[in-house]
Amino acid sequence: MFTQREKVMEDGFTLLHRMEISVAEAEKRSGRNAVSMQETFTVYLIETRPMDAVAEGRHAAPDSLWRRYSEFELLRNYLIVTYPHAVVAPLPEKRADFVWHKLSADNMDPDFVERRRAGLENFLLRVASHPVLSNDKILYHFLTEEHGWKEVVYETGFQAKADSRLRALSATFRVRNPDQRFVEMKHYSDQLQSHTSQLLRARARVADRLYGVYKVHGNYGRVFSEWSAIEKEMGDGLQSAGHHMDAYAASIDDILEEEEHFADQMKEYLFYAEALRAVCRKHELTQFELEVASQDLVCKKQQREELATGMVRAFSFKGVTNKLFGQEAPEQRDARLKLLEDMIAEGEETVRDKTGEHQDLVDRACLDLQRFKEQKDKDLKEALINYAVMQISMCKKGIQVWGNARECFLKM
Repeated sequence: MFTQREKVMEDGFTLLHRMEISVAEAEKRSGRNAVSMQETFTVYLIETRPMDAVAEGRHAAPDSLWRRYSEFELLRNYLIVTYPHAVVAPLPEKRADFVWHKLSADNMDPDFVERRRAGLENFLLRVASHPVLSNDKILYHFLTEEHGWKEVVYETGFQAKADSRLRALSATFRVRNPDQRFVEMKHYSDQLQSHTSQLLRARARVADRLYGVYKVHGNYGRVFSEWSAIEKEMGDGLQSAGHHMDAYAASIDDILEEEEHFADQMKEYLFYAEALRAVCRKHELTQFELEVASQDLVCKKQQREELATGMVRAFSFKGVTNKLFGQEAPEQRDARLKLLEDMIAEGEETVRDKTGEHQDLVDRACLDLQRFKEQKDKDLKEALINYAVMQISMCKKGIQVWGNARECFLKM
């Protein structure tokens, strides 16, 4: 059952309703790391402003603080562990991938840093608009307390709660009755990752070829300009056409930089696939723990029945020992029965707790998966439409350039 506070969260009372959040700029710095070695790193300026001040039109200076990428990672890891049912938004990539050849893969490249700044802002907006995550106190500390934030995170003990990959992998193979909804979600996450990565690779190849085609048009400009020098009557037309070709060749840089924003939108959902699998792994682990606790309880009840009736249902070393050396004394049997009763009572409480924990995770996860699906459908539809519009606009500009060149040729 959800508490009243959680019900308010589910109804949409999020941090983004109370606070304006932005990652305003990035700055390169140098310093010494944990092992006293000099390093260069990037920090990001987070600015926040109360939403009521924005609504009233007051232009008070925003509160601001600097964070490193690693601090964003720590925040996300904390949220994943603390809210196992939530599909936590991914961070932008740490190093560039699926890029066209002109864009540097250096994580200190200004263009890449700017794109990562935008990605970090998007991450904060995603989390701050989540019906549950947005009300976490640690998130608020991250946004408002520059010093001592890490200590507050570690004091929560979230690291001790983190499930090891080995345990999760073991649970995956040992769950007896997997929930079909989560099996399908894991399969879907694999397909989502596969399709988005294929789309990004295809886009990068097309961008490479497009870049080459546009730059080759610069050869038209050079030829027309040189040709115009030896043609008296045709010279002005050729030179004008050459200028149009040069402008056309140069325009590809802005076009492909705009395309990178589309690529970043797709990359977010490439990384969301792992967030979906994390929820599925947590479900498998809680279900496996419930099945183990239930089986252990069944075994203890069977032992109690065998001890009370003296009938052993299956072969056991204890049964052979009793036949060889005689039954144990009544006092010993009663002590063992009492111990088993206590263990059964404890096991029943464990099963109740595990059942409640598992059912709570299932209910919340299904709710959050539905929220994610609606968000994903809306985002991907918008991104693909914008990409198509961008391609249409690019083609129209090409037609316009050649139309202008044609007019130049007609005037010769």
